[in-house]
Amino acid sequence: MQLDTIAAISTPMGEGAIAIVRLSGEQAIEIAGRLFQGVGGKKLTDVASHTIHYGHLIDPRTDEVAEEVMVSVMKGPKTFTKEDVVEINCHGGLVSVNRVLQLVLNAGARLADPGEFTKRAFLNGRIDLSQAEAVMDLIRAKTDRAMNVALGQMEGRLSRLISRLRQEILETLAHVEVNIDYPEYDDVEEMTHQLLIEKAQYVRDEIKKLLQTSQQGKILREGLSTVIVGRPNVGKSSLLNSLVHENKAIVTDIPGTTRDVIEEYVNVRGVPLRLLDTAGIRETEDIVERIGVERSRQVLKEADLLLLVLNYADDLTVEDENIFKAVEGMDVIVIVNKTDLPQKIDLERVKELAKDHKLVTTSLLEDVGVDELEEAIAALFFAGSIEAGDMTYVSNSRHIALLNQSLYSIEEAITNVQAGVPIDIVQIDLTRTWELLGEIIGESVHESLIDQLFSQFCLGK
Repeated sequence: MQLDTIAAISTPMGEGAIAIVRLSGEQAIEIAGRLFQGVGGKKLTDVASHTIHYGHLIDPRTDEVAEEVMVSVMKGPKTFTKEDVVEINCHGGLVSVNRVLQLVLNAGARLADPGEFTKRAFLNGRIDLSQAEAVMDLIRAKTDRAMNVALGQMEGRLSRLISRLRQEILETLAHVEVNIDYPEYDDVEEMTHQLLIEKAQYVRDEIKKLLQTSQQGKILREGLSTVIVGRPNVGKSSLLNSLVHENKAIVTDIPGTTRDVIEEYVNVRGVPLRLLDTAGIRETEDIVERIGVERSRQVLKEADLLLLVLNYADDLTVEDENIFKAVEGMDVIVIVNKTDLPQKIDLERVKELAKDHKLVTTSLLEDVGVDELEEAIAALFFAGSIEAGDMTYVSNSRHIALLNQSLYSIEEAITNVQAGVPIDIVQIDLTRTWELLGEIIGESVHESLIDQLFSQFCLGK
Protein backbone atom coordinates (compact mmCIF):
# COMPACT_ATOMS: atom_id res chain seq x y z
CA MET A 1 0.00 0.00 0.00
CA GLN A 2 1.46 3.34 -1.10
CA LEU A 3 1.15 5.92 1.71
CA ASP A 4 2.40 9.01 -0.09
CA THR A 5 0.40 10.96 -2.65
CA ILE A 6 1.91 11.70 -6.03
CA ALA A 7 1.15 14.45 -8.52
CA ALA A 8 2.20 15.35 -12.06
CA ILE A 9 1.11 17.21 -15.17
CA SER A 10 -0.68 14.68 -17.36
CA THR A 11 -1.07 16.74 -20.53
CA PRO A 12 1.63 17.87 -22.99
CA MET A 13 3.42 21.07 -22.08
CA GLY A 14 2.60 24.10 -24.19
CA GLU A 15 -0.35 26.31 -25.07
CA GLY A 16 -3.77 24.65 -25.16
CA ALA A 17 -7.36 24.99 -24.05
CA ILE A 18 -7.00 22.72 -21.02
CA ALA A 19 -4.20 21.20 -18.97
CA ILE A 20 -4.56 18.52 -16.30
CA VAL A 21 -2.68 18.01 -13.04
CA ARG A 22 -3.32 14.52 -11.65
CA LEU A 23 -2.99 13.36 -8.04
CA SER A 24 -3.14 9.79 -6.77
CA GLY A 25 -2.85 8.44 -3.26
CA GLU A 26 -4.40 8.26 0.18
CA GLN A 27 -4.41 12.04 0.65
CA ALA A 28 -5.21 13.10 -2.92
CA ILE A 29 -8.70 14.41 -2.10
CA GLU A 30 -7.59 16.04 1.16
CA ILE A 31 -4.63 17.83 -0.50
CA ALA A 32 -6.74 19.13 -3.39
CA GLY A 33 -9.44 20.12 -0.87
CA ARG A 34 -7.01 22.40 0.97
CA LEU A 35 -6.66 24.46 -2.19
CA PHE A 36 -10.12 24.21 -3.74
CA GLN A 37 -12.86 26.76 -3.14
CA GLY A 38 -16.06 25.52 -4.71
CA VAL A 39 -19.28 27.32 -5.48
CA GLY A 40 -21.35 27.64 -2.31
CA GLY A 41 -18.44 26.51 -0.13
CA LYS A 42 -18.50 22.94 -1.48
CA LYS A 43 -15.76 20.73 -0.01
CA LEU A 44 -14.08 18.01 -2.06
CA THR A 45 -13.96 15.66 0.93
CA ASP A 46 -17.79 15.64 1.00
CA VAL A 47 -18.55 15.11 -2.70
CA ALA A 48 -19.55 11.84 -4.32
CA SER A 49 -17.04 9.78 -6.25
CA HIS A 50 -16.65 10.25 -10.00
CA THR A 51 -18.02 13.78 -10.04
CA ILE A 52 -16.57 17.03 -11.38
CA HIS A 53 -16.79 20.42 -9.67
CA TYR A 54 -16.28 24.04 -10.71
CA GLY A 55 -14.39 26.47 -8.51
CA HIS A 56 -11.05 28.18 -7.87
CA LEU A 57 -7.69 27.22 -6.41
CA ILE A 58 -6.63 29.52 -3.61
CA ASP A 59 -2.97 30.11 -2.82
CA PRO A 60 -2.73 29.52 0.98
CA ARG A 61 0.20 31.92 1.28
CA THR A 62 -1.70 34.93 -0.06
CA ASP A 63 -5.36 33.81 0.10
CA GLU A 64 -5.64 34.97 -3.52
CA VAL A 65 -7.23 33.12 -6.43
CA ALA A 66 -4.50 31.25 -8.28
CA GLU A 67 -6.57 29.64 -11.05
CA GLU A 68 -10.10 28.87 -12.23
CA VAL A 69 -10.53 25.09 -12.36
CA MET A 70 -12.76 22.08 -12.82
CA VAL A 71 -11.84 19.30 -10.36
CA SER A 72 -12.69 15.62 -10.90
CA VAL A 73 -12.85 13.42 -7.80
CA MET A 74 -12.57 9.63 -8.17
CA LYS A 75 -12.37 7.42 -5.10
CA GLY A 76 -10.52 4.12 -5.10
CA PRO A 77 -10.62 1.31 -5.90
CA LYS A 78 -12.60 2.23 -9.03
CA THR A 79 -9.77 4.29 -10.52
CA PHE A 80 -6.79 3.71 -12.79
CA THR A 81 -4.41 3.30 -9.85
CA LYS A 82 -7.04 1.77 -7.48
CA GLU A 83 -6.21 4.73 -5.19
CA ASP A 84 -8.08 7.99 -4.68
CA VAL A 85 -7.46 10.12 -7.77
CA VAL A 86 -8.05 13.83 -8.34
CA GLU A 87 -7.67 15.55 -11.70
CA ILE A 88 -7.45 19.33 -11.72
CA ASN A 89 -8.46 20.80 -15.08
CA CYS A 90 -6.98 24.25 -15.50
CA HIS A 91 -6.25 26.60 -18.39
CA GLY A 92 -3.60 25.32 -20.78
CA GLY A 93 -0.30 27.16 -20.76
CA LEU A 94 3.09 26.82 -19.13
CA VAL A 95 2.53 29.39 -16.38
CA SER A 96 -0.96 28.21 -15.43
CA VAL A 97 -0.31 24.47 -15.21
CA ASN A 98 3.03 24.88 -13.44
CA ARG A 99 1.40 27.18 -10.89
CA VAL A 100 -1.27 24.55 -10.16
CA LEU A 101 1.35 21.79 -9.87
CA GLN A 102 3.45 23.88 -7.50
CA LEU A 103 0.43 24.58 -5.28
CA VAL A 104 -0.35 20.85 -5.10
CA LEU A 105 3.27 19.98 -4.24
CA ASN A 106 3.40 22.69 -1.56
CA ALA A 107 0.19 21.28 -0.09
CA GLY A 108 1.79 17.89 0.56
CA ALA A 109 1.96 15.87 -2.65
CA ARG A 110 5.18 14.46 -4.10
CA LEU A 111 6.18 14.87 -7.74
CA ALA A 112 5.55 11.54 -9.46
CA ASP A 113 8.34 9.60 -11.10
CA PRO A 114 8.01 8.80 -14.81
CA GLY A 115 5.31 6.17 -15.27
CA GLU A 116 4.49 6.05 -11.57
CA PHE A 117 0.70 6.23 -12.03
CA THR A 118 0.81 3.17 -14.29
CA LYS A 119 3.30 1.49 -11.95
CA ARG A 120 0.83 1.89 -9.08
CA ALA A 121 -1.92 0.41 -11.24
CA PHE A 122 0.34 -2.62 -11.73
CA LEU A 123 1.46 -2.89 -8.10
CA ASN A 124 -2.12 -2.54 -6.88
CA GLY A 125 -3.24 -5.39 -9.13
CA ARG A 126 -5.41 -3.46 -11.57
CA ILE A 127 -3.33 -4.43 -14.60
CA ASP A 128 -0.49 -6.85 -15.24
CA LEU A 129 2.93 -5.93 -16.61
CA SER A 130 2.12 -6.56 -20.26
CA GLN A 131 -0.96 -4.34 -19.99
CA ALA A 132 1.11 -1.63 -18.30
CA GLU A 133 3.64 -1.71 -21.14
CA ALA A 134 0.77 -1.46 -23.63
CA VAL A 135 -0.18 1.91 -22.11
CA MET A 136 3.09 3.37 -23.39
CA ASP A 137 2.65 1.60 -26.75
CA LEU A 138 -0.76 3.25 -27.08
CA ILE A 139 0.70 6.69 -26.40
CA ARG A 140 3.48 6.15 -28.93
CA ALA A 141 1.32 4.51 -31.63
CA LYS A 142 1.85 6.13 -35.01
CA THR A 143 -0.82 4.29 -37.03
CA ASP A 144 -4.32 2.92 -36.49
CA ARG A 145 -2.96 -0.64 -36.69
CA ALA A 146 -0.37 0.05 -34.01
CA MET A 147 -3.06 1.62 -31.82
CA ASN A 148 -5.34 -1.42 -32.27
CA VAL A 149 -2.51 -3.77 -31.23
CA ALA A 150 -1.83 -1.67 -28.12
CA LEU A 151 -5.55 -1.53 -27.25
CA GLY A 152 -5.84 -5.30 -27.58
CA GLN A 153 -2.90 -5.76 -25.23
CA MET A 154 -4.28 -3.20 -22.76
CA GLU A 155 -7.56 -5.12 -22.68
CA GLY A 156 -5.62 -8.22 -21.66
CA ARG A 157 -5.63 -10.25 -24.89
CA LEU A 158 -1.98 -11.27 -24.54
CA SER A 159 -2.31 -11.65 -20.76
CA ARG A 160 -5.20 -14.11 -21.08
CA LEU A 161 -3.33 -16.22 -23.60
CA ILE A 162 -0.16 -16.31 -21.49
CA SER A 163 -2.16 -17.12 -18.36
CA ARG A 164 -3.90 -19.99 -20.16
CA LEU A 165 -0.57 -21.46 -21.26
CA ARG A 166 0.82 -21.16 -17.74
CA GLN A 167 -2.28 -22.93 -16.40
CA GLU A 168 -1.74 -25.79 -18.87
CA ILE A 169 1.85 -26.15 -17.66
CA LEU A 170 0.77 -25.92 -14.02
CA GLU A 171 -1.81 -28.69 -14.43
CA THR A 172 0.79 -30.85 -16.19
CA LEU A 173 3.28 -30.25 -13.36
CA ALA A 174 0.58 -31.18 -10.84
CA HIS A 175 0.06 -34.52 -12.58
CA VAL A 176 3.81 -35.10 -12.54
CA GLU A 177 4.02 -34.32 -8.82
CA VAL A 178 1.11 -36.62 -7.98
CA ASN A 179 2.59 -39.54 -9.88
CA ILE A 180 5.99 -38.99 -8.28
CA ASP A 181 4.70 -38.55 -4.71
CA TYR A 182 1.79 -41.02 -4.74
CA PRO A 183 2.55 -43.81 -7.21
CA GLU A 184 0.55 -46.31 -5.11
CA TYR A 185 -2.80 -44.67 -5.88
CA ASP A 186 -4.41 -46.47 -8.81
CA ASP A 187 -7.14 -43.87 -9.31
CA VAL A 188 -4.65 -41.11 -10.10
CA GLU A 189 -4.24 -40.62 -13.83
CA GLU A 190 -0.87 -41.93 -14.85
CA MET A 191 1.31 -39.29 -16.42
CA THR A 192 2.59 -41.19 -19.42
CA HIS A 193 5.39 -39.93 -21.63
CA GLN A 194 2.90 -39.54 -24.49
CA LEU A 195 0.53 -37.35 -22.49
CA LEU A 196 3.41 -35.17 -21.33
CA ILE A 197 4.60 -34.74 -24.92
CA GLU A 198 1.08 -33.79 -26.05
CA LYS A 199 0.77 -31.10 -23.38
CA ALA A 200 4.25 -29.73 -24.05
CA GLN A 201 3.71 -29.72 -27.82
CA TYR A 202 0.47 -27.78 -27.40
CA VAL A 203 2.25 -25.08 -25.37
CA ARG A 204 5.15 -25.05 -27.87
CA ASP A 205 2.79 -24.58 -30.83
CA GLU A 206 0.97 -21.70 -29.14
CA ILE A 207 4.27 -19.97 -28.37
CA LYS A 208 5.31 -20.43 -32.01
CA LYS A 209 2.05 -18.83 -33.19
CA LEU A 210 2.77 -15.81 -31.02
CA LEU A 211 6.33 -15.54 -32.30
CA GLN A 212 5.07 -15.67 -35.89
CA THR A 213 3.35 -12.33 -35.26
CA SER A 214 6.43 -10.80 -33.67
CA GLN A 215 8.00 -9.35 -36.83
CA GLN A 216 4.81 -7.54 -37.81
CA GLY A 217 4.05 -6.63 -34.21
CA LYS A 218 7.47 -5.12 -33.66
CA ILE A 219 7.15 -3.14 -36.90
CA LEU A 220 3.79 -1.78 -35.75
CA ARG A 221 5.25 -0.83 -32.38
CA GLU A 222 8.64 0.59 -33.35
CA GLY A 223 8.21 1.50 -37.00
CA LEU A 224 9.98 0.08 -40.02
CA SER A 225 13.45 1.54 -40.45
CA THR A 226 13.30 2.51 -44.13
CA VAL A 227 16.26 4.00 -45.96
CA ILE A 228 15.98 5.83 -49.27
CA VAL A 229 19.20 5.15 -51.16
CA GLY A 230 20.63 5.95 -54.58
CA ARG A 231 22.99 8.19 -56.48
CA PRO A 232 22.70 11.98 -56.15
CA ASN A 233 19.88 13.71 -58.02
CA VAL A 234 17.73 10.64 -58.70
CA GLY A 235 14.80 11.95 -56.62
CA LYS A 236 15.42 10.60 -53.11
CA SER A 237 14.38 13.79 -51.35
CA SER A 238 11.35 14.13 -53.64
CA LEU A 239 10.34 10.60 -52.62
CA LEU A 240 10.60 11.49 -48.94
CA ASN A 241 8.47 14.58 -49.51
CA SER A 242 5.88 12.52 -51.45
CA LEU A 243 5.55 9.92 -48.68
CA VAL A 244 5.47 12.51 -45.90
CA HIS A 245 3.11 14.74 -47.92
CA GLU A 246 5.18 17.75 -46.90
CA ASN A 247 8.30 19.49 -48.17
CA LYS A 248 10.67 18.27 -45.48
CA ALA A 249 13.74 17.83 -47.66
CA ILE A 250 15.33 20.41 -49.94
CA VAL A 251 14.94 19.45 -53.60
CA THR A 252 17.21 20.92 -56.30
CA ASP A 253 18.82 19.81 -59.55
CA ILE A 254 22.24 20.17 -57.94
CA PRO A 255 23.81 16.78 -57.08
CA GLY A 256 24.83 16.48 -53.41
CA THR A 257 22.14 18.80 -52.00
CA THR A 258 21.30 16.33 -49.21
CA ARG A 259 24.46 16.02 -47.12
CA ASP A 260 23.17 14.29 -44.00
CA VAL A 261 20.58 11.72 -43.03
CA ILE A 262 17.07 13.22 -42.72
CA GLU A 263 14.60 11.28 -40.53
CA GLU A 264 10.79 11.41 -40.60
CA TYR A 265 7.94 9.15 -39.44
CA VAL A 266 5.22 8.38 -41.98
CA ASN A 267 2.14 6.13 -42.08
CA VAL A 268 2.01 4.06 -45.27
CA ARG A 269 -1.17 1.94 -45.50
CA GLY A 270 -1.06 1.26 -41.77
CA VAL A 271 2.67 0.52 -41.75
CA PRO A 272 4.67 3.06 -39.68
CA LEU A 273 7.90 3.92 -41.48
CA ARG A 274 10.88 5.57 -39.84
CA LEU A 275 11.93 7.12 -43.11
CA LEU A 276 15.59 8.06 -43.65
CA ASP A 277 16.64 10.14 -46.65
CA THR A 278 20.36 9.73 -47.20
CA ALA A 279 23.06 11.64 -48.99
CA GLY A 280 23.55 10.33 -52.52
CA ILE A 281 26.13 7.55 -52.61
CA ARG A 282 29.00 8.48 -54.92
CA GLU A 283 32.71 9.23 -54.87
CA THR A 284 33.24 12.89 -54.02
CA GLU A 285 36.04 15.28 -53.10
CA ASP A 286 33.71 17.46 -51.01
CA ILE A 287 34.60 16.75 -47.34
CA VAL A 288 31.11 17.49 -45.97
CA GLU A 289 29.36 15.45 -48.66
CA ARG A 290 31.84 12.58 -48.12
CA ILE A 291 30.87 12.44 -44.43
CA GLY A 292 27.21 12.29 -45.48
CA VAL A 293 27.95 9.44 -47.89
CA GLU A 294 29.68 7.46 -45.13
CA ARG A 295 26.68 7.98 -42.85
CA SER A 296 24.46 6.74 -45.68
CA ARG A 297 26.51 3.55 -45.97
CA GLN A 298 26.23 3.04 -42.20
CA VAL A 299 22.42 3.36 -42.02
CA LEU A 300 22.11 0.86 -44.89
CA LYS A 301 23.37 -1.86 -42.56
CA GLU A 302 20.71 -1.09 -39.93
CA ALA A 303 17.70 -0.78 -42.25
CA ASP A 304 14.64 -3.06 -42.35
CA LEU A 305 13.66 -1.85 -45.83
CA LEU A 306 15.56 -0.11 -48.62
CA LEU A 307 13.97 2.07 -51.27
CA LEU A 308 16.57 2.07 -54.04
CA VAL A 309 15.95 4.99 -56.41
CA LEU A 310 17.23 5.12 -60.00
CA ASN A 311 16.92 7.81 -62.66
CA TYR A 312 14.78 6.88 -65.70
CA ALA A 313 16.45 9.66 -67.70
CA ASP A 314 20.04 8.53 -67.00
CA ASP A 315 22.07 5.58 -68.15
CA LEU A 316 22.67 2.91 -65.52
CA THR A 317 26.08 3.61 -63.98
CA VAL A 318 28.74 1.59 -62.18
CA GLU A 319 27.70 3.40 -58.98
CA ASP A 320 24.12 2.15 -59.45
CA GLU A 321 25.34 -1.42 -59.91
CA ASN A 322 27.57 -1.12 -56.84
CA ILE A 323 24.55 -0.06 -54.77
CA PHE A 324 22.69 -3.18 -55.94
CA LYS A 325 25.63 -5.27 -54.73
CA ALA A 326 25.69 -3.45 -51.39
CA VAL A 327 22.04 -4.27 -50.68
CA GLU A 328 22.06 -7.96 -51.64
CA GLY A 329 20.07 -10.14 -49.23
CA MET A 330 18.03 -7.22 -47.87
CA ASP A 331 14.38 -6.25 -48.35
CA VAL A 332 14.50 -3.83 -51.28
CA ILE A 333 11.97 -2.06 -53.47
CA VAL A 334 13.54 -0.67 -56.65
CA ILE A 335 12.08 2.65 -57.80
CA VAL A 336 12.80 4.01 -61.27
CA ASN A 337 11.93 7.70 -61.01
CA LYS A 338 11.51 10.61 -63.46
CA THR A 339 9.44 8.73 -66.04
CA ASP A 340 8.18 12.12 -67.22
CA LEU A 341 11.59 12.58 -68.93
CA PRO A 342 12.90 10.74 -72.01
CA GLN A 343 14.11 7.21 -71.22
CA LYS A 344 17.82 6.45 -71.13
CA ILE A 345 18.00 3.69 -68.51
CA ASP A 346 18.13 0.05 -69.58
CA LEU A 347 15.07 -1.35 -67.79
CA GLU A 348 15.90 -4.93 -68.76
CA ARG A 349 19.26 -4.61 -67.02
CA VAL A 350 17.53 -3.06 -64.00
CA LYS A 351 15.19 -6.08 -63.81
CA GLU A 352 18.21 -8.40 -63.92
CA LEU A 353 19.85 -6.52 -61.04
CA ALA A 354 16.59 -6.29 -59.09
CA LYS A 355 16.09 -10.08 -59.32
CA ASP A 356 13.05 -10.92 -57.18
CA HIS A 357 12.69 -7.44 -55.69
CA LYS A 358 9.60 -5.39 -56.49
CA LEU A 359 10.16 -2.82 -59.26
CA VAL A 360 8.06 0.36 -59.34
CA THR A 361 8.24 3.21 -61.87
CA THR A 362 7.36 6.71 -60.72
CA SER A 363 7.22 10.33 -61.71
CA LEU A 364 7.31 12.07 -58.36
CA LEU A 365 7.08 15.44 -60.11
CA GLU A 366 3.68 14.43 -61.51
CA ASP A 367 2.72 12.27 -58.49
CA VAL A 368 2.60 9.09 -60.59
CA GLY A 369 3.36 5.67 -59.12
CA VAL A 370 3.27 6.68 -55.44
CA ASP A 371 0.13 4.61 -54.76
CA GLU A 372 1.75 1.53 -56.31
CA LEU A 373 4.83 2.09 -54.17
CA GLU A 374 2.77 2.36 -50.98
CA GLU A 375 0.93 -0.86 -51.88
CA ALA A 376 4.26 -2.60 -52.45
CA ILE A 377 5.55 -1.52 -49.03
CA ALA A 378 2.41 -2.72 -47.25
CA ALA A 379 2.34 -6.01 -49.19
CA LEU A 380 5.98 -6.76 -48.43
CA PHE A 381 5.41 -6.83 -44.67
CA PHE A 382 1.69 -7.51 -44.26
CA ALA A 383 0.75 -9.63 -47.27
CA GLY A 384 -2.05 -12.04 -46.42
CA SER A 385 -1.99 -11.16 -42.72
CA ILE A 386 -5.05 -11.00 -40.51
CA GLU A 387 -6.01 -7.54 -39.36
CA ALA A 388 -4.57 -6.47 -36.02
CA GLY A 389 -8.01 -6.52 -34.43
CA ASP A 390 -8.47 -10.23 -35.15
CA MET A 391 -5.41 -11.71 -33.50
CA THR A 392 -2.93 -11.36 -30.68
CA TYR A 393 0.24 -9.63 -31.83
CA VAL A 394 3.49 -9.65 -29.90
CA SER A 395 5.21 -6.32 -30.40
CA ASN A 396 7.40 -5.77 -27.35
CA SER A 397 11.09 -6.73 -27.59
CA ARG A 398 11.09 -7.93 -23.98
CA HIS A 399 8.12 -10.20 -24.63
CA ILE A 400 9.68 -11.57 -27.82
CA ALA A 401 12.92 -12.42 -25.99
CA LEU A 402 11.04 -14.18 -23.19
CA LEU A 403 8.91 -16.13 -25.66
CA ASN A 404 12.05 -17.29 -27.48
CA GLN A 405 13.53 -18.46 -24.18
CA SER A 406 10.23 -20.19 -23.32
CA LEU A 407 10.22 -21.93 -26.69
CA TYR A 408 13.75 -23.20 -26.16
CA SER A 409 12.86 -24.46 -22.68
CA ILE A 410 9.67 -26.30 -23.75
CA GLU A 411 11.49 -27.86 -26.71
CA GLU A 412 14.15 -29.10 -24.28
CA ALA A 413 11.38 -30.74 -22.26
CA ILE A 414 9.97 -32.46 -25.35
CA THR A 415 13.41 -33.67 -26.45
CA ASN A 416 14.14 -35.06 -22.99
CA VAL A 417 10.82 -36.92 -22.80
CA GLN A 418 11.42 -38.46 -26.24
CA ALA A 419 14.90 -39.48 -25.11
CA GLY A 420 13.44 -41.29 -22.10
CA VAL A 421 14.78 -38.92 -19.46
CA PRO A 422 12.99 -39.42 -16.11
CA ILE A 423 9.87 -37.27 -15.81
CA ASP A 424 11.00 -35.61 -12.58
CA ILE A 425 13.96 -34.19 -14.53
CA VAL A 426 11.71 -33.03 -17.38
CA GLN A 427 9.63 -31.01 -14.94
CA ILE A 428 12.60 -28.68 -14.42
CA ASP A 429 12.28 -27.49 -18.04
CA LEU A 430 8.49 -27.21 -17.69
CA THR A 431 8.86 -25.14 -14.54
CA ARG A 432 11.38 -22.89 -16.29
CA THR A 433 8.92 -22.35 -19.17
CA TRP A 434 6.19 -21.48 -16.66
CA GLU A 435 8.46 -18.94 -14.95
CA LEU A 436 9.56 -17.31 -18.22
CA LEU A 437 5.97 -16.87 -19.38
CA GLY A 438 5.20 -15.40 -15.96
CA GLU A 439 7.82 -12.70 -16.51
CA ILE A 440 5.82 -11.41 -19.49
CA ILE A 441 2.81 -10.58 -17.35
CA GLY A 442 4.80 -9.72 -14.22
CA GLU A 443 3.96 -12.80 -12.16
CA SER A 444 7.64 -13.57 -11.63
CA VAL A 445 9.82 -10.53 -12.22
CA HIS A 446 12.53 -8.66 -10.28
CA GLU A 447 11.75 -5.28 -8.75
CA SER A 448 14.75 -3.73 -10.53
CA LEU A 449 13.25 -4.69 -13.90
CA ILE A 450 9.91 -3.15 -12.93
CA ASP A 451 11.65 0.11 -11.97
CA GLN A 452 13.58 0.10 -15.24
CA LEU A 453 10.48 -0.51 -17.38
CA PHE A 454 8.41 2.23 -15.77
CA SER A 455 11.26 4.73 -15.88
CA GLN A 456 10.84 4.74 -19.68
CA PHE A 457 7.30 6.09 -19.38
CA CYS A 458 6.47 9.75 -19.79
CA LEU A 459 5.98 11.88 -16.69
CA GLY A 460 2.33 12.03 -15.59
CA LYS A 461 1.33 8.60 -16.97
